[in-house]
Amino acid sequence: MFKYEELLKEIENRIDIDYKKFHGGLLPGVNDIKGVRVPDIRLIAKKISRGDFGDYREYFSLKRYGSYEERMLYGLTIGYCKCDIKERLKYISDFVPVIDNWAVCDVFCGNLKIREKDEEVYYEFIKKYFGASGEFERRFGIIMLLSHFIREKYIKDIFSVCDIIDKDGYYVKMGIAWLISVCFVKYRDYTMEYLKNNSLDDFTYNKSLQKINESLRVDKDTKTLIKNMKR
Repeated sequence: MFKYEELLKEIENRIDIDYKKFHGGLLPGVNDIKGVRVPDIRLIAKKISRGDFGDYREYFSLKRYGSYEERMLYGLTIGYCKCDIKERLKYISDFVPVIDNWAVCDVFCGNLKIREKDEEVYYEFIKKYFGASGEFERRFGIIMLLSHFIREKYIKDIFSVCDIIDKDGYYVKMGIAWLISVCFVKYRDYTMEYLKNNSLDDFTYNKSLQKINESLRVDKDTKTLIKNMKR
């Protein structure tokens, strides 16, 4: 039997009240933060994946998301556990609707490791989230593009997604802006062409320019050019 009570004790033992106050300020509307730092949650997730509390498959079957830390932990464990792609995609499918904030979404996406041979399977898998109704389901699709698919073979598809995806929701808009800014750093010419001809709303477009200008990898002259493109 999976030792969930021991897992909860480990979470409690790593609570940092000062961090709770700080991190809570970054996550408006998330009211169940205990105050455990992400590196500590990673350590616990690795323990789960190697079986320290019992079979990780039983852990996933429990689907307990009682706190922000438990949701973060569940997502990270999906990335660390050793299983085949079919099993992992099942866990991802179960988890994405549970995501309720940008931090869990972004850390979860960044922690997934995609092997080259599985790349197309993952790409087809995330497409359904571009048309999802939930704000964080759509952000999941966007951040997966940002984390794993900013390459020349996908770049035009990425811009198409940015144009057609339902942008209702602040965290969708900001995810798109972040995605476009990273595309600009890696593929300036393609992205500049897109910025000159796109279907973005003014808020998302201007936030994209802002994110580009905040990048340390963009030179001063280019930043001046980008500033002058504001709508």
